[in-house]
Amino acid sequence: MPDRPIRFLIVDDIAENIQALDALLRRDGLVIDHAQTAAEALELMLVHDYALALLDVHLPGTDGYDLAELMRSTERTRGVPIIFVTAAERDETRRFRGYEAGAVDYIFKPIDPLVMKSKAEVFFRIGRQARDLQRQHDEMERIAHDRDRAASLLRAHTDNSPLAFVTLDQDLVIRAWSKGAERMFRRDAADLLGRPATETGWLDKAGAEVLAGWLSPGDLAPRHSAELPLGHADRGAIPCEIHGSILTGGNRRTLSLQILDITERRRAEEVRSLLVGELNHRIKNTLANVQAIARQGLRRSGNLAEFEQGFVGRLQALSRAHSILSDSTWSSAPLDQLIDDLIRAGTLDADRLRRSGPAVQLTPDTMLRMALTLHELATNAAKYGALSVPQGAVHLDWAVRDGGLVLTWRESGGPAVTPPDHTGFGSDLIAAVTGGDNDSVHADWRPEGVVWTLRLSEGVSPLVSKAAAVEAPPSAVPGRATILRGRNILVVEDEPLVAMDIQAELEHAGAGQVHVARTVDMALSALAEVRFDLALLDGNLKGQPVDQVADRLRREAVPFCFVSGYGREHLPPGFDEAPLIQKPFPPASLHQTLSELLYARAARAAE
Repeated sequence: MPDRPIRFLIVDDIAENIQALDALLRRDGLVIDHAQTAAEALELMLVHDYALALLDVHLPGTDGYDLAELMRSTERTRGVPIIFVTAAERDETRRFRGYEAGAVDYIFKPIDPLVMKSKAEVFFRIGRQARDLQRQHDEMERIAHDRDRAASLLRAHTDNSPLAFVTLDQDLVIRAWSKGAERMFRRDAADLLGRPATETGWLDKAGAEVLAGWLSPGDLAPRHSAELPLGHADRGAIPCEIHGSILTGGNRRTLSLQILDITERRRAEEVRSLLVGELNHRIKNTLANVQAIARQGLRRSGNLAEFEQGFVGRLQALSRAHSILSDSTWSSAPLDQLIDDLIRAGTLDADRLRRSGPAVQLTPDTMLRMALTLHELATNAAKYGALSVPQGAVHLDWAVRDGGLVLTWRESGGPAVTPPDHTGFGSDLIAAVTGGDNDSVHADWRPEGVVWTLRLSEGVSPLVSKAAAVEAPPSAVPGRATILRGRNILVVEDEPLVAMDIQAELEHAGAGQVHVARTVDMALSALAEVRFDLALLDGNLKGQPVDQVADRLRREAVPFCFVSGYGREHLPPGFDEAPLIQKPFPPASLHQTLSELLYARAARAAE
């Protein structure tokens, strides 16, 4: 061990001689072992390492010369220095034999203490130096082991990391190129090592100026970062985020680079920026449309009640069109879906609508304009035209021509039609949303029924060449308008104003007790105390899911619908049979959905 004491071995068959030598040589840091025979000496040398062996020549049995020869023949004891101690006369023949057996010196008895101590001191120092050298050797081995392990770990990290690790010298010559760099840039290390980075096409001139600035002696910052284009073998220059560390050694500076490919991040940032810009554009356009509708409605309405009715209806038409587009991720949506939505909202009567046309997709802008157009046509027909009398009907036909859409709205069976003295806001709105050109909209005021022809030159694409197979939603059932009277209804809604609005609408329709619950716990408590005929359930109560309430309603056979600003995909799963009324909603849509729920339950009970 590096901290072991220095050991001497005294071999003499006379105990008094051993004690005398021991007393003469004893000092701090020295351990002296004793042996009186060659066998004892060999046993001790198999256990301990000795800096010096003092051998008496005359030993019983195996003498000192024979013991020295045995020590030289064994690997473990071959390097132990031997000094013979003898009382024999100074015989050159004996001395030669001793040196031949491996001795380094002779001391004759009687022993001169000063000579003995001086010679022993030499070997004590040699032993201590050997011990120190061994300790240094062991330390160097440990350091080398730790270094090799750290290098292996670093190599494994750099080779397996998603980052590329590149080292450049002061002249921007590539000195290290990791496996990660090979994967990132599709360039082999063998083709790049030892070459200037700019000559390989990996680093352009502007990037070289940036990195050279990092390496300049005047720049004392230990770390740097930048975004630079770096050359890919197949894709050309790719955007990369680079972090550089300056390493100094002597008068040379080395640059260690850690590189991340940010192509996907750049693409995501561009998409996000595009989406944010598009969202802002659409929101502002929508707000501008709402502002225009409000201003024009105020100017042309006879009173506030008339304005409210027209403004809310138009706003609902825009809202429902937004919901349809949201379901299609604002790409495009079918015209038939818009017509079905108008029927569900009660704006159009499915029993008195005849429609025909191919399946077509409308772009978002066209969908929003068409929603307002059909809303105006339907409300005008309900006020003054074919839908104002029971026997009236509307024929809605469309065709794709020259990449655009030609839509015909024809009314029949209504009151006799006379051309208006002046156009109202609804007519102007129809003309505006279809483009405002002279040929984009035309009204033929026939006595038997007005015919509107609308032409949209863009924003339309056919789905299939065959005629659309239209499945109309359930029409209103006679007698449903009064089916809500006296009913106990649970409204689960966390927005106070929305809850108040729903409660007022239900009470106006003649409902009995309308109980409002704003949390899941309140809703469950209400269901435990009161028997409800019907329930309206918000899709989310301030982040709290409503699955428990929906499951309780189903178990207790209480008909319910969801009232939410979310689409169907964000509602509790497993309740697809429950209708969805999307916020904001028109009162007619609310009444019809609830009436159909109650009517369906009554029909099942009668079976």
